[in-house]
Amino acid sequence: MGKPIIAIVGRPNVGKSTLFNTLAGEKISIVKDYPGITRDRIYADMTWLDYSFSLIDTGGIEMDSRNPMLVHMREQADIAIRMADVILFIVDVRQGLVDEDFKVADMLRRSKKPVVLVVNKVDNMEKYMPDVYEFYNLGIGEPYPVSATGKLGIGDMLDAVLENLSPERLEEEDDERPRIAIVGRPNVGKSSLINRLLGENRVIVSDVAGTTRDAVDTEITWNGSEYVLIDTAGLRRKSRIKEDIERYSIIRTVAAIERSDVVVLMIDAVEGVTEQDAKIAGIAHDRGRGLVIAVNKWDAVEKDNSTVKEFTKRVREVLSFVPYAEILFISAMTGQRTTKLFDKLDIVIQNHAMRIQTGVLNEILTEAVAMQQPPSDKGKRLKLFYMTQVSVKPPTFVLFVNSRALMHFSYQRYIENRIRDAFGFLGTPIRILIRERKEKE
Repeated sequence: MGKPIIAIVGRPNVGKSTLFNTLAGEKISIVKDYPGITRDRIYADMTWLDYSFSLIDTGGIEMDSRNPMLVHMREQADIAIRMADVILFIVDVRQGLVDEDFKVADMLRRSKKPVVLVVNKVDNMEKYMPDVYEFYNLGIGEPYPVSATGKLGIGDMLDAVLENLSPERLEEEDDERPRIAIVGRPNVGKSSLINRLLGENRVIVSDVAGTTRDAVDTEITWNGSEYVLIDTAGLRRKSRIKEDIERYSIIRTVAAIERSDVVVLMIDAVEGVTEQDAKIAGIAHDRGRGLVIAVNKWDAVEKDNSTVKEFTKRVREVLSFVPYAEILFISAMTGQRTTKLFDKLDIVIQNHAMRIQTGVLNEILTEAVAMQQPPSDKGKRLKLFYMTQVSVKPPTFVLFVNSRALMHFSYQRYIENRIRDAFGFLGTPIRILIRERKEKE
């Protein structure tokens, strides 16, 4: 199970993105003084009292607007609400209680999700507290006064979030079965692939982009091994703008990847690899998940002796940041090579959890340094003392050096490549953390 998801919602211009940036610890959302500037959900990880969360920022909710962009933003927020474990409902103490707040509150009540009411822009508690009490009228519960810009009241708000999460949701589950997220752009064939693997039509399939409205977990046994498939699918198609349709699925994709061990990124062979595919692959990479790229609808492509080679080259170019990803050409419709997917998954699952002994690892490190001398600057040369693996899923290593400043990105990539040459790690990212150590130590 992935981290609990906290969604920040509210009408436009109440300070949602400012609060998001404060909680995330960095400026990720675009913050402007006019409504509707945050058009896409944006996600980040955060921790509070040793608990980790996935934080989702949404565009403002305007319940009655027919403006296509505002309708799109309202639908985005609705997706985030459905996927969230707890909702932070943000209101503005300076604007006071308005009709739109009541409409958003009704929407949140219908969701039956835990809601923490956050009254923002309370820069002076003594001055604004009488105005805060007005928000009890929403019937959502106790209002928590905060100042997103001044970072006031944040701790009490986050304590309220913890109180609304079940102990089971905060703790890791013991289920050891590999969890496989099937992700990709709408209408790429995700549900069709799961139905093919299951041998039955368990997931609704349609040629309308985004038919499957909610993520579905499906248990499957293959050659005696059990897996859980997470189908992310798309959403109902209400916008005619293709770019907007693709944006709808990002929160579901983030949530599914967060809950997975390995990601199967499906690419449409007819349309080719796209920028949206790269965004999804980037999320999987950032989250440290194993990655298999399944090029679907391969039966619909006219082929010659070089088609596979050329398509693979194109995928590697666009997704150059995940050179470790395994690639498989399939057809969910005909079943072509779909059974080989589990062979790929088993390899990636094994590599994702691989652990290397420290002694063997340092032999590789010594050979790498001998083959290519570490960089130097102003007469000072980088020294690599030793390396040890500290965790798996993904394999994560700590490399002790005399100076982090001297560890250029290119040399770190060189070390990673030597590790891959020795141990493979097909299908999985690996992390190398650089730590300084005094020579006397």
